Amino acid sequence: MAKLDQLQTPSHNGLEPIGPVRHYFEFAYSLQTPIWVFDIDSCRVLCANKPACTLWRAEDEAALCTRDFGRDMSSTVRERLQQYQTDVASGSTFKEMWTLYPNGEPHSIEVLFSGFPKNDGRFALLCEGTHHKEDLPENIRSLEALLHTDVMISLFRRNGPVLYMNPAARNASPTSQTGLASQFAEPQDYDTLIFEIDRKGEHSMVAEVDTAHGRRWHNLTAKACLDAATGGAAILVTANDVTELKNARDKARFLANRDQLTGCFNRSYLQHTVREASRSKHKKCGLLFFDIDRFKQINDRHGHEMGDIVLKALASRACAAIKKTDLLARLGGDEFVILFENAEDKKQLERVAQRLLENLRRPLVHKSVKLNPTVSMGLTFFTPERDNFTAILRQADIALYASKSEGRDRLTVYNEALGATADARDQIESDLKRAIEREEFVLHFQPRVDFASGEIVSLEALVRWKHPTRGLVMPSDFIPFCEESGLIEPVGHLVLRAGLNHVIEWHKSGLDIGVSINISPTQFDDPKLMESLVEFAGDPGFPENQVELELTENVLVGDRTVLAGRLRAIAELGYRIAIDDFGVGYSNLSYISDFPVHCIKIDRSFVDRLPESGPVVRLILTLARQIGAMTVAEGVETDVQAEWLRQASCDQAQGFLFFHPAPVERVLEHIAHGASATA
Repeated sequence: MAKLDQLQTPSHNGLEPIGPVRHYFEFAYSLQTPIWVFDIDSCRVLCANKPACTLWRAEDEAALCTRDFGRDMSSTVRERLQQYQTDVASGSTFKEMWTLYPNGEPHSIEVLFSGFPKNDGRFALLCEGTHHKEDLPENIRSLEALLHTDVMISLFRRNGPVLYMNPAARNASPTSQTGLASQFAEPQDYDTLIFEIDRKGEHSMVAEVDTAHGRRWHNLTAKACLDAATGGAAILVTANDVTELKNARDKARFLANRDQLTGCFNRSYLQHTVREASRSKHKKCGLLFFDIDRFKQINDRHGHEMGDIVLKALASRACAAIKKTDLLARLGGDEFVILFENAEDKKQLERVAQRLLENLRRPLVHKSVKLNPTVSMGLTFFTPERDNFTAILRQADIALYASKSEGRDRLTVYNEALGATADARDQIESDLKRAIEREEFVLHFQPRVDFASGEIVSLEALVRWKHPTRGLVMPSDFIPFCEESGLIEPVGHLVLRAGLNHVIEWHKSGLDIGVSINISPTQFDDPKLMESLVEFAGDPGFPENQVELELTENVLVGDRTVLAGRLRAIAELGYRIAIDDFGVGYSNLSYISDFPVHCIKIDRSFVDRLPESGPVVRLILTLARQIGAMTVAEGVETDVQAEWLRQASCDQAQGFLFFHPAPVERVLEHIAHGASATA
């Protein structure tokens, strides 16, 4: 072997054993041990003696040197040979058991590998079959499995260098790796591993490790053992690369815990965090609940894309303003919650919340749109071990509701008085749901009087709640609750059906009088409204142009084309359209002419201030005449008001000066007896 170490690479291309190589190889031809030189880069034999040719089932050396060993070589073997190329370049000489496949027939042999430098600076392998072994098939197969498996198997001396690595482990190992400890990206992971091995002899864990391919996540199992060669203490480590799986799970966990639009945590994660906080004894926390004031108007006026931009911007501001130990979550829509884990100093936390309120109030500019968003906040304090999530969130929501009721853009801290008020409100809501199921609502009617003739020409339907214990409840005491709780839609549907049934009955009995029915914005957006209107318009007794639907100006905010189309469809069914409370909403004189408006009702706030408000009322009257709409003054209570309106050519009036709202029987009795306009 000493002479073989002196072989030089052929000068022309390193592929054929001619010139000096054949001269230096002459003595090898007389040996009975198989010896050959394998070029890893070209996957060809450069030279071989006769026993090597016999081993490889080649007719002669020339035939063996023409074989392309790379054609059927597995990727595992190729990677293993590349590792050898690195090893022998550093002067290493080593033995391994290999199974060769000359002409497809398996043959196991122990091979001594050493380096053979080439002219290009790279190395070929000088291979010597040192010992032929007829091993048991299961041993041969286990050796092959170690070679081909993707599982990384390593044996480390306890507190020392590596003793053995299979090809998969060698391929992943960084060149700077000196021992087991050097593999771990976090030293504490290695400390944990050794602690558990000392405690129970083995340990499994997922840890971040340094590899030849950068930092990766490995699923490791380590066991204490003895080195079979020396008997010294060792650690056997098996590992699988689970980086992609961990990243996928981390992403899935992130998506499961996060709101997709803003990146904030979601309600589920917030609940989990509150439950975890309950394990901290006697620890005070704070929960801040806030939402964006008039967020629906932002969406309606500027589109949902702008709404999303506002949500993301305010979420970003809130996240930047809180500590890393605090948690920002989006519950849905425009509702956000911040969990403050340390709220021992309540006054300090209130100051933090107030600063956040001011920070969120800063102007927001996107392209040509400038907004001045505001939020309403509710803050509550709680002890996690004592209070449950639902109760905590309800307290913060109650405080938020108080902020909304007091004008928005403010912070309210929860107290027991607010809780009592909320309980009463909840009771009303519960009673309202029962009232809807039992249809406990009745209609009273207030006549409208024609200024020219003094006769009753129409009736406005006004809902009353016939409560089983409280008696007759006025709309001002329950309609706001209906609007807040979403019950306005079913209540409005009951009122509509009752009003239409009345007017159809009157028409069939020969009474020629109209009725006006209020339609809430929510009800107007409900597709069921059109279904009901079509149904009643198809009734043989339906009096065309005798039913007036009163809409507030706010209903007309949005896409003019869509709104105009919907209103025209309603008018074509035989209904009249009235604009109620005109002048106090989003009055826009330019758009009124786009819609089929038959009546404009002047809001009572202008009538109350007559004659001071005369110029505004005259402007409304002129506008109505220009578009051909009739005018009705609401809330007329004095002769002075009535006379001014009569002189200004207002068409009709409605108010306590003429009639109070009354049950249908009483109103019909007035009409039957020809009651005067001052009844």
